Amino acid sequence: MTGGFESAADRGANRLAHRLAHRVSHRLAHGGANCADAARVAARGIGAAAVFVAAFGALAGWSGGAQAQSEPRYVQFQPSATKGALYRPDSGPTSPVAFLAIHRTSNFMNMIGNGELAKRGFVVLGMNPRSDNNEAIVNFENVALDIKHGVEFLRKQPGVKKVVLIGFSGGGPATSLYQAVAEKGVAYCQGPDKLTQCPDSLKDLPKADGLFLLDAHPGNTINALRSLNPAVIDESDPSKIDPALDPFNPANGFNPDGHSVYSPEFMDRYFKAQAARMNRLIDKATAMRAEIAAGKAATTDDAPFIVFRNRARLMDFSMSVHPGSVRPQKLLRDDGSIVVEPVRSVRVALAQNARLDRTLENGTMFLTLKSFLSANAIRAKDSMVDVDWCSSNNSTPCAVKQISVPLLIAAMGGHYFIADNEIHFDLAASKDKDYVVIEGAVHGQTPCEACSKITGKSYANATKNLYDYVAAWARAGRFE
Repeated sequence: MTGGFESAADRGANRLAHRLAHRVSHRLAHGGANCADAARVAARGIGAAAVFVAAFGALAGWSGGAQAQSEPRYVQFQPSATKGALYRPDSGPTSPVAFLAIHRTSNFMNMIGNGELAKRGFVVLGMNPRSDNNEAIVNFENVALDIKHGVEFLRKQPGVKKVVLIGFSGGGPATSLYQAVAEKGVAYCQGPDKLTQCPDSLKDLPKADGLFLLDAHPGNTINALRSLNPAVIDESDPSKIDPALDPFNPANGFNPDGHSVYSPEFMDRYFKAQAARMNRLIDKATAMRAEIAAGKAATTDDAPFIVFRNRARLMDFSMSVHPGSVRPQKLLRDDGSIVVEPVRSVRVALAQNARLDRTLENGTMFLTLKSFLSANAIRAKDSMVDVDWCSSNNSTPCAVKQISVPLLIAAMGGHYFIADNEIHFDLAASKDKDYVVIEGAVHGQTPCEACSKITGKSYANATKNLYDYVAAWARAGRFE
């Protein structure tokens, strides 16, 4: 992908779509090169406690008897680009709680969690949205209509009584928008302060019964904001940069051989400059949109919108930014025990961003006005600490403040969304909410082997520990 929107680990990339959008497809079901490279696609004691994974199995009522479905069933929705794969246990008891996983653009029909939850006794629907693998045609609010079809479909399945949405990576802002609108109505996603408006067709969405935010990011919009290279002086000539803001300049702290270290003064200027560049892009896009509406543009519906140099998210290659949790949080260790302590990410630096930022394939966003404004733009004064969360509907922090159903948040310890998910937890209105970090897991929920080479620790049980925990949460009585 490009656009810095789900950067090397969560950026859910996209390909040339209909000759307009080129981004590499989100490798969400796999671990990444840096322990978080699931695709290329922002913060805040308590004594220690120990709990073992055997307790998860007991709570989940699962002892390994169920088997993951060997042949998931293909499900066609409308429009025809919307599709899904239905997973059921091949044998053993089936829980009345079903899960639905979906993203803005990525293929979730084979997401790793589908099979993991099915073999733990759950029905799972992995969906691809109408903007499947095509960032340029994203009209973000419409993804909620695809989720609606999925929820309605699951409620008709034999034995299913409750539906939990899985918001993995970019699925976080998509599923949280859906649930916020389902609970609060379309007034939530409409208004003069929103860059784009949701359609009235989102009225009366059927509510889900729970939400599982799985290493969810705060929004493709926020990822885009934080990935912009603020050193760009001229949008028409991205080779012109301000060296004092260049994140890949060793004089500013860049390290091509590992994690970079930036001064507080540089980061303060940098984050403010990122917000300033994003605001200029928004002003340009809204002016173009107004020209189309007035009939003064070359096209009558939409227009291409290209953004260069967007692989400059500092947390990709620096532990100076969002190194971990601010407060003690639950850490699910590889041995199955849980401790409560400040959690630090074990992620590996992506120094290759210095090269990729200048490329067309990996450092350029090929969008339209609609896809930029609905899913890749958000207003801010500082990209880290002063973001207008609710200026976009693609914003997990804004949506979770409106959601009341049970909420589970899990962050991957080999990635860089630990602090963001701590913020989601703090802002969430749900009275029944839980937050856990999975030690050594990459964004794609598999063990971070590159991290192990640095820490000397094994994270071999990361996937099993995560889904044992999720199964226990789903079976703990909250959905009865």
